[in-house]
Amino acid sequence: MLNPLLVLRQRFRHIARQRGAAVSQAVGRRPFLTGIAGTLIASAMAGLTLATLYAGRTDALNHARETSANLVSLISSDLSRNVEIYDLSLQEIVHRSQEPTVWHLPDALRRTVLFDRATLAAYLGGAYVIDEHGVLKATQEGPVNKDVRFDDRDYFVIHQRSRNAGLFVSHPFQSRLREHELSFALSRRIDARDGSFAGVALLAVRIAYLQRLLDKVNTGRDGTAFILLEDGTVLARKPYLESMIGIDVDRYPQYAVVHSGSAGSFIDDSPIDHVRRIFSYAHVPDTPLIVIVAPAVDDVLAPWRKRSAVAGGLTFMLGAVVVLVCWTLAFTLRDKVRAQARLAELAATDPLTRLNNRRTLDRHLDEEWRRARRNGAVLSVLFIDIDHFKRFNDTYGHAAGDDVLVAVADSIASVARRSIDVVARYGGEEFAVVLPDTATATAKNIAEKVRRVVEALRIGQMPGVTVSVGCATGRPADGRNAAELVAAADAQLYAAKAAGRNQVKWVDWTQAQPDSMHDHTDPAKRHA
Repeated sequence: MLNPLLVLRQRFRHIARQRGAAVSQAVGRRPFLTGIAGTLIASAMAGLTLATLYAGRTDALNHARETSANLVSLISSDLSRNVEIYDLSLQEIVHRSQEPTVWHLPDALRRTVLFDRATLAAYLGGAYVIDEHGVLKATQEGPVNKDVRFDDRDYFVIHQRSRNAGLFVSHPFQSRLREHELSFALSRRIDARDGSFAGVALLAVRIAYLQRLLDKVNTGRDGTAFILLEDGTVLARKPYLESMIGIDVDRYPQYAVVHSGSAGSFIDDSPIDHVRRIFSYAHVPDTPLIVIVAPAVDDVLAPWRKRSAVAGGLTFMLGAVVVLVCWTLAFTLRDKVRAQARLAELAATDPLTRLNNRRTLDRHLDEEWRRARRNGAVLSVLFIDIDHFKRFNDTYGHAAGDDVLVAVADSIASVARRSIDVVARYGGEEFAVVLPDTATATAKNIAEKVRRVVEALRIGQMPGVTVSVGCATGRPADGRNAAELVAAADAQLYAAKAAGRNQVKWVDWTQAQPDSMHDHTDPAKRHA
C-alpha cells in the first residue's frame, strides 16, 4: 500500500516542476522584460537607499541646527546675565556721581564710594566717570589723567545728544588708558540736577570676555561664531582674527536675515571666506547684541558622507549584482528555451525537406480529426508520390534524388499555404497533406495545382518530374476514423499510379455514393 505522505510529496514535486518549467519558459520567451524587471528592482532598491540617505542628510543638518541653537542660547544667557550685572554697577556709579558730596571726598575714599561694586565684575577693564567735556573725572585705577579726552568716542557722543539712550554698548576700541587693550564700553548718561548733560559713567569690558565665551563653543574645523552689535559691527569672532573686530557685516546681504526676528537659522555661503555654513542666531534679551554660531556644512555632513559612501557603494554593488544575475538568468533561460524549441523542431521536422515528419503528421491529423468531429466539419487528406523516383536515384545518384525531394517538397508547401494546413514527408518519396475544413472540390483543386507546379519543375539536366496524387475527403462525425481516411487517400494514390501516373484520383465520403473513379486529369495526361 502506498504511503499517502509519499504520494502527496511526489504530487507537490510534480506541480513544482511544472510551475518551474512554466516560469522558465515565460522568462526565456521574454528575456528583455525579465532583465528590465531586475533592473527596475535594483533601481527601486537604490532609490529607497538614496531616499534613506537623503533623510539622514536632512537629520544631520537639523541636528546641527538644534545644537547650534542651544549653543547660541547658552552664550546669550551668559551675556544677558553679565550685562545685567555690569548695568547694576553702572547705575550705582551714576547715582553716586550725582551726589555733590562725593566729589569733596578724598580720592581714595571717592573711588571706594563710586566703584566698589564695579570691582566685582569679571573681565572688567576699568570703571570711569567722564565729565561733560569728555575729560576723565574719576577712575577705578587711581590717579586721573586729565590730558586724555574721550569726547570723540561713540558712547560719549550718544549720551551727550540723547537723554534716553539708556544702557549703551559701544563699538570696539583700543583703550587710551590701558596700553591699547581691545575693549568695548557699557555706559550710561549722568545728568545734572537741572537735567542737563553732566558726563558719562563707563565700564570698559575686555573683548577677551567675549572671546572666552566663543572659545567654549565647538564649531568644527571650518565653523565660526560671532558676537555682533545690532548695526552689524563685529565685537568678537571665532576663530579670532583681530582684523575682523570692528568690521561691519551688514554690508553683506547674507547677514540681513538676522534682523528679521529674535532667533532663527539659515544656510548660506559666508561672504568672508566663501565657506557654506549653517547660521544660527539669536538676539540677546535687553541688549543690542546678536550671537551667531555657524558650523560648516562640510563638517556637519562629513560623518554622514562616510556612512553614505559605504551604504551607497554596497547598494550599487548589490544592485549591479542583481541586474547582472537577472540579465544572465534571462538570457540563459532564453538560450535554453531556444535550444528546447530547436530540439522540438528537429524532432518534428524532416531534416532533408524541412517539412513535418511522420510523427508530427500523425499528431496533427489526430488533433484536426477530433476538432472536425466536434464541429461537424469536413477534412481532406492528400497522398503524393514522386513518379519513377527510383529511376532518378539510379540514373543521377542520391544527391540528385535529394534535390528532387527538396524541390517537390517546396512546391507542395507553396500550394498548401494556410496556417492550418499540414504538409509532411510521409516516408521515402511520399508526402502527405492534411487540409482541415476543405471540401472535395477545393481539395481536388489543390491536388491538381500541386501536380501542375511539380510538372513545371526543371531540376538541372534531369527530365521533368511528375507526381501522382490521391485525395480523400470525409466527415469525422459520420463515424469513420482518421486511419481509414489516410488509407483511402493511399488507395487513390495507387489508383492514380495504376492509371498511368501524373494524375489525381479522389474519393468523397461525404456523398451518399462515394465516387472513387473520378479523375481530375485530362484523358491525354492520363496515359502520358
